[in-house]
This record gives sequence, structure tokens and C-alpha cells, in this order.
Amino acid sequence: AVMAASENGFDTLAGAAVVNAPPLTGPSAGGDAVEVILSQAAERFFTAMFSDGDVGLTARAVAVYRTAADACILALDPTASRAANFAGNTSVTLSGCSVMANSTAADAVNVQGSAQLTVDCLISGGGASLTAGATMTECRSAVTQAPPVADPFADLSEPTASGGCLNANNSSLSPGRYCSGMRLGGTVTLAPGVYYVSGGDFRVNSNTTVTGTGVTIFLSGGANVSINGNATVNLQAPTSGTYSGVLFFGNRSGSGSSTFNGTADSRMTGAVYMPGRAVDYLGNFAGLEGCTQIVARTVQWSGSTTVAADCTAYGMRALP
Repeated sequence: AVMAASENGFDTLAGAAVVNAPPLTGPSAGGDAVEVILSQAAERFFTAMFSDGDVGLTARAVAVYRTAADACILALDPTASRAANFAGNTSVTLSGCSVMANSTAADAVNVQGSAQLTVDCLISGGGASLTAGATMTECRSAVTQAPPVADPFADLSEPTASGGCLNANNSSLSPGRYCSGMRLGGTVTLAPGVYYVSGGDFRVNSNTTVTGTGVTIFLSGGANVSINGNATVNLQAPTSGTYSGVLFFGNRSGSGSSTFNGTADSRMTGAVYMPGRAVDYLGNFAGLEGCTQIVARTVQWSGSTTVAADCTAYGMRALP
């Protein structure tokens, strides 16, 4: 504010600038706005014959802002090319939410080939490379050079490993520590709770059916997710508690790539939070009522589905 005022002739040595966010008075008081008040003493001219005191001048300006939308997909990598990438024959509708990429790359948000994407807004810390298949319902064009978004799950603590190592070779599994990964086959039911996966991937084999409600799967070390395209996965995150709304949680020091695939009958309700991992979302499915969020290092979407933003009923937080 001071820099802009100085460029327009304001003497910062002789005057004062006050910035209030939000404004203290007026119709925008307490709202999403910023007010700047400039004050400066000016010498008198014709009125000097009546008084020799300076005249106090003030000027006030208010700017109102709003968030573009809530995000369904957020790519956190600060520099990656195609950090949020929609490719292939994908057809994705994001209802009431946006795609955001923090990357400063010229193609940080990329829609290519015959991909069809309908979204409120596409927002990029750098640029956007779009085909005719990208349709924005709230923004006239992609928002570029946007400030990066803070990790919305940065306050979420990682679970700690406890208890003995459990075996994943059963049809009914309980939460706990799985030291050799989880390789699931056949028909498997996961009881509610946190599954601590280390020493191997969370892998769902072909023709496998996995169900579970109130489940959070935490990936430790170098563990990743691999879900086969012929698998049917119906998992729902908890709707309350520490990990409310979080279905998959990748440790922050982890890396690599996780692949989410599945049949049209699959439902994965909750957030996929993997700040250090790439996520490839290939399945033609989303969560209940479309409630799926992805926050990852990079996100590639090649499936076809409809995703929604208003998911508080399922314990999920908004990603503004």
C-alpha cells in the first residue's frame, strides 16, 4: 500500500499510512476486505491569511476480495510441469469447486488431447495450457500467476506406529500396524480405524472387492497405493475425529507415485492427501455424492467422473 501510494506522489516521510484488514468501519467492516487510510499535513495557501496551521488531509480506499472457489484438486509442487494434468479420454465434471496448482511452470495446469474438463475455475501459480475441452463456469479464463495455496492439511499430525505387526491375508482386517504392506485379494472388509502401512504398498489386486467405513489408511516410509483397474473399492473416511474426512494419508517425507483405479461401481469417499507423492487417478469413479478431494505433489487424472465440493456431511473440510 505504501509503495503504491508513493508511486502516486504520497510523501511517506511527511504522511502516514494505516492498513486495516478487515476494515474497521463502513459496509465492509469485518468482511473479506482491506482498507488503506492515508493522512498528511498540507501547507495553507489562500486560507493562510486566516490561520497559520497546516491542513490535515486524509484519503481512504477499500478493496473487497473473495476466494475463487473451493478446490477439489490441489497440486502442491512449486515448480513441476503439468502439476495438475488432465489427459486421455477423461471426462471430469467438478461441481462447485476448482483445480489449483501451486507450480510456477508455464503449463502448471494442463488439459490436453481429447480430455473434457468442466470446472468452476482453473487456478495456477504459473500458467495454463488448455485445449477446447476445458470449460470454466465461474471464471472467464484461467487464473494465472496466482499466489500459492498453503497446504490445507498441514495441521494434521501423522499417526505413530504402535502394537505388533498384523497380517493382511484375511477377509476381515482390523486397524493397526501392517509392517509388510497390505496386499489385498478376494473379498476384504476393513473395520473402522487407522491402518498404518509400512514395509510395502497398499495394493488391491485384480478382481478384488474391498469395503470399509470409517477408514483412514496411512502410508509410512516409501509405501504407495496401487489399485488395479478390475478391482471394486468401496471405502469411506471417518466423519469425525482427528482424521475426519481423510481416506488416504501419505507421510510428508514420502515420495513416489500412487495409482487409484477401479470399476464404475467403486466409491472412495474422502480426501486423498499425499503432499510428497504423485497421484494418478485413473478410475471412472468418485466418492458418495461425488465427495472426493485430492491434495498431492502432482495430480494426473485420466478417468471420467463427477466430483463435488459440498462434502461436509461426510466429515470433509473445505479447501478454499
